[in-house]
Amino acid sequence: QVQLVESGGGLVQAGGSLRLSCAASGRTFSSYAMGWFRQAPGKERTFVAAISRTGISTYDAGSVRGRFTISRDNAKNTVYLQMDSLKPEDTAVYYCAARTAYSGSSYKDEYDYWGQGTQVTVSS
Repeated sequence: QVQLVESGGGLVQAGGSLRLSCAASGRTFSSYAMGWFRQAPGKERTFVAAISRTGISTYDAGSVRGRFTISRDNAKNTVYLQMDSLKPEDTAVYYCAARTAYSGSSYKDEYDYWGQGTQVTVSS
């Protein structure tokens, strides 16, 4: 089992940057593929980005491509989401998730563990 804790959210102006972190407990972090999802008020939770267990393979949603970058440091049991050129439509609660598999997935039902989320608000 793994516990996930997100941090790094906040209020930022459009065009700004934030880096989210997700710290995992336990000694088997490298056994999990990781993903980031987000949920805006009144909307479904949607996929943002995912990364494989080793960090070699990544992919992301088209809406964030070229602006967001997912990475991980298995020595620190942490996955990151670097968010640049933020837009008001990026405003949401951001969640990290862990999946017991090699590769990440864009389907939230394929993840086994979730963090509590961190709020990101982008002002225009």
